[in-house]
Amino acid sequence: MEAVVFDFDGLIVDTESVWFEAFHQVFRRLNYNLTIEEFALCIGTSDDVLLEFLKNKVSFTKEAVIKEAEAIYTNQLQNLELRDGVLDYLSSAKKLGLKIGLASSSNRSWVEGFLKRFEIKDYFVVIKTADDVVNIKPDPELYEAAIKDLEVAPERTLAFEDSKNGLTAAMVAGLNVVVVPNRVTAHLAFEGHRLRLNSMSDMALEELIQTISVSRQKTFD
Repeated sequence: MEAVVFDFDGLIVDTESVWFEAFHQVFRRLNYNLTIEEFALCIGTSDDVLLEFLKNKVSFTKEAVIKEAEAIYTNQLQNLELRDGVLDYLSSAKKLGLKIGLASSSNRSWVEGFLKRFEIKDYFVVIKTADDVVNIKPDPELYEAAIKDLEVAPERTLAFEDSKNGLTAAMVAGLNVVVVPNRVTAHLAFEGHRLRLNSMSDMALEELIQTISVSRQKTFD
């Protein structure tokens, strides 16, 4: 392996669980019980996917829902922390000489705000966000742009994802995907990934790379 590319929302910081609670509260006030399965439609991509799905199920104004959800979400921002093992993986990747990238469907100001807050922005030599592409996940464009700028082959790159949309994007781009679900996505059935972890604290990065390398070799054999 020559590079690692991380998703952001839900993987580095579990913003997804907070967003779910915010949207759940908003729709509960509209007498609709938003499920995790429904919310999962937009994880790793855009909130528009969820709102488009719900428009025939409940009456609401998109602008009003987003405004109320953002207000609830903002109150919880200061409670967010890096997910377990993230800092160890970044540090290990750097020590191993791996190129480190990030591919997020969110906008750049959102992503970089958190990276600066947690003082991890300097780990990333390439950061690709919704501002850099025409199509976000599940389209592979973000990952294709990331590995192009990292100057690495997809088969020599690890991608870390927490969502099905992200998994699809990374797989179509040809990367080796490790799934690390969060509280909201843990129930989802993922397929096609190389490995699944509960958190990055489950396994050291060096061991993970060795495990995937052995698995790939058996596949080729």
